[in-house]
Amino acid sequence: MRRLAGLALLSAVLAGALIAGAGPLGAEGPKEGRVYIALWFDTEDYILPQSDDAAKRIALFLTQQDIRATFKVVGEKGRTLERRGRRDVIGALAHHEIGYHSNTHSQHPTVAEYESALDWESGVEEFSRRERPGYDDLRRIFGQAPTCYGQPGSSWAPQPYGALKNWGVKVYLDEAPHVGLEGKPFWYGGLLNIFNTKEGPQLRPRDDWSNLADSKAKFQQFYTGMSSRPEGGIISLYFHPCELVHREFWDAVNFARGLNPPREDWKLPPMKTAEESDKAFQYFEGLVTYMKSFPHVEFVTASEALDLFRDAAQQRVFSMQELGDIAKQVDSEVTFEARENYALSASEIFVLLNRFVTGVIRRKASEPILLESTPYGPGSPAVELKAEITVPWSQFSRTALDVGGFLETRGQIPGQVWLGSAAVPPESYFVALARVTSTLLLKGEPPESVSVPPARLAAAQYVAQDASALWEWPIFPPGFHSPHLMELARLQAWTLKPAKMRRTQ
Repeated sequence: MRRLAGLALLSAVLAGALIAGAGPLGAEGPKEGRVYIALWFDTEDYILPQSDDAAKRIALFLTQQDIRATFKVVGEKGRTLERRGRRDVIGALAHHEIGYHSNTHSQHPTVAEYESALDWESGVEEFSRRERPGYDDLRRIFGQAPTCYGQPGSSWAPQPYGALKNWGVKVYLDEAPHVGLEGKPFWYGGLLNIFNTKEGPQLRPRDDWSNLADSKAKFQQFYTGMSSRPEGGIISLYFHPCELVHREFWDAVNFARGLNPPREDWKLPPMKTAEESDKAFQYFEGLVTYMKSFPHVEFVTASEALDLFRDAAQQRVFSMQELGDIAKQVDSEVTFEARENYALSASEIFVLLNRFVTGVIRRKASEPILLESTPYGPGSPAVELKAEITVPWSQFSRTALDVGGFLETRGQIPGQVWLGSAAVPPESYFVALARVTSTLLLKGEPPESVSVPPARLAAAQYVAQDASALWEWPIFPPGFHSPHLMELARLQAWTLKPAKMRRTQ
């Protein structure tokens, strides 16, 4: 009994040392997987001048630590630094990677507000009209094109994905609950999403910045779990430079509850005392140096994360056998497929199978098929198919050719698929398409008729339903919500799939 009690006491002492943040006690343990930290800063306050120096201090500290981070800068913040002649701040941030955090952030209408009543195509165009000037300004001011985007506050919408992809932005880097995949990185809208993650938010400071020891202990826990896996893991952690020097956010002072005063009426937010600000910087610098001390930790920028999660399905040539295996996994619960070395979204499977079937219809030789892009989801919902219907092969083949033309022209899944005079949801056509693919590969000839069953987009379960919790940002006007945006977001779940990290040891 004494021996057991002694072991229990030793365990308690060791656990206490970890919680106290005495150092990476477990650093000599697991050595297989690397733990990547995507450290990013929403650099947004263009009202309080002291926030400029906060951003500079952070950037210089990280440079001294040989750490490159991602500074997501608001367009107006970049222009303000330029007007103030703060080339020192611009230069300090330019040593890191620049991301984009909207053009004016909290001035109304914000992104979700102006997108809330727009369809997919109009929303893509409107985002470009309003936001592209800020992106271009940052590229000019910092001498580098922003590599990622994240929405202001919780002002999220799906349409920006289409615009960002057109601009060449390939990473969506932020936190919000609108869409997610079990707290891990995922592909959605054709972009790598490091979004709605689990670990980073738990390392954030409390209001009084007094929880450094607790955050160190949590990081130790995350590190132990991730480094024990061959593929490792990634932690997404963010700060706002302004929060280290102010007591209240700059935008809450000026734009809360839908207010939109003119520039001459903007007010400075209240500042922390020197002691309070020092405490905040001590938290930030202490946590960063602690995380860096672990042997398998590596800090990554947005573009470096993109390389870690490189999409192995894109530009892949799929053999007939692979297409057959993929088609067998399709059922009435339409969703992504996660395979050993790559993952496919429902829209990617849709285009691969449709190309195979149309190739047969055109009597072309069965050739491997190259996946060149991720079609977007439909722009509008379809009417539900309540009972299975059957159509002759002659009709299905004509429809497949028509769908192929739609995919090539529009780059998205059609909102409804016409089988002669009957319109069916794309999910139902998709299931029938997979069955036809299997038949063609097995028998070498098409069926006389094709059954089209009811089906649903099961991948949509990873997109939140419209609820007040999604729109709790104090900048929104009272009562703001948008079921339309979330319905459109669920349609884009056709593009959702896991992001697989390549193994690096």
